[in-house]
Amino acid sequence: MTDLPRKAVTRTAKLAALPLGFAGRSAWGLGKRIGGYSADLVGQELQQRTAEQLFKVLGELKGGAMKFGQALSVFESALPDELAGPYRATLTRLQEAAPPLPAATVHAVLGERLGEDWRELFAEFEDKPAAAASIGQVHRAVWHDGREVAVKVQYPGAGEALISDLGQLSRFARLLGPLIPGMDIKPLIAELRDRVTEELDYALEAQAQRTYAEQYAHGSDFLIPGVVHQRDEVLVTEWMEGIPLSEVIADGTRDQCDRAGQLLARFLFSGPGRTGLLHADPHPGNFRLVTDGSERPDDWRLGVLDFGTVDRLPGGLPPIIGIALRMALEGEADAVYQLLRAEGFVKESIELDPESVRDYLLPIIEPAAVAEFTFSREWMRGQAARIADPRSPAHQLGKQLNLPPSYLLIHRVTLSTIGVLCQLGARVRMREEIEAWLPGFAGEDVPEATESSA
Repeated sequence: MTDLPRKAVTRTAKLAALPLGFAGRSAWGLGKRIGGYSADLVGQELQQRTAEQLFKVLGELKGGAMKFGQALSVFESALPDELAGPYRATLTRLQEAAPPLPAATVHAVLGERLGEDWRELFAEFEDKPAAAASIGQVHRAVWHDGREVAVKVQYPGAGEALISDLGQLSRFARLLGPLIPGMDIKPLIAELRDRVTEELDYALEAQAQRTYAEQYAHGSDFLIPGVVHQRDEVLVTEWMEGIPLSEVIADGTRDQCDRAGQLLARFLFSGPGRTGLLHADPHPGNFRLVTDGSERPDDWRLGVLDFGTVDRLPGGLPPIIGIALRMALEGEADAVYQLLRAEGFVKESIELDPESVRDYLLPIIEPAAVAEFTFSREWMRGQAARIADPRSPAHQLGKQLNLPPSYLLIHRVTLSTIGVLCQLGARVRMREEIEAWLPGFAGEDVPEATESSA
């Protein structure tokens, strides 16, 4: 009943075609250069063909493969323009669309999950999907009470495909390196595999979305669609109009980019404290800029979709983050070092120079040091180059630092959000959001472990 490729051998063959296809195109490119074609022209065409194949394979497979592509699309701002250009539009397409499942398959799923009389629940139902996600696609419809709704239908076999894809992609991580130069792909895949299976449980997603919708219901800068109905692998929520963030990134005005960026930062820092949850999938396809016809940027809101992957933080963001950030900005290198050591960021067997650690952190926390910071692809590329270059002191020091498991998802979400801010080129009052929402930054006492060990 499904057109989703589920057999492991079929999916493995398709995924294997990515690095093999790249190798074949490299040989093709060499032949063209020998034949007298411009190296720049051949290189551009080679990258474009690779990007097209990447979209075709990941989009058709959906599941974990598409989730991997969406994760990569957030980080494209760290790549040099000559490398990022051919991938930018292709990877961004993965955030909003993918080859759809046939209507007959969708109808069969709805009949199985909602009952044979499922059409009675809807006054209208559009067979053509409005959007596609990594494990499901969304259809626009009208609920029986007249409300416009989004019907999210999980692909049959999505769970099996999800686990299979991420396992196979992990095996191919080294071979996939040429697709996204300069990115350490294997840890990204491992982290996705650990967390992304929660997305299969639409009951958990509905619960998280209800929590966010309740907390941001009144007088909020955010619009969270309410949950209308949930049953097994079908989730029905209120429909939300708005400008997809990918369109704002591509063609948005300065006001649109700045407002979207400010609200995205506010959402990142305010969410855990207000809801006890961290929205852990911050790619542009999950956000809309909602203007409601107003020309005043202060009236615009950020619409948020897809609560399938969240980090549960009952106490909000750990205060250690805010305390360490404040100390680093105030020049307290020794205190920062002892605090990081106590939290497991520096293993007991390793001794590092506190000033070197602070120097490593300062460029990363630069947006919090000023009243307003302009994020840009150039800044992101500079940070990536500084940390990724094996010859740099920052790279050598970074290899000796440790990321405790409890901070892993927080770290990825923060980096992903910064990547989107850089794609927007947004001017953001980051310090204002940190002071308002990040525990520990405003001046709370330092934990006793830090005081006694400093």
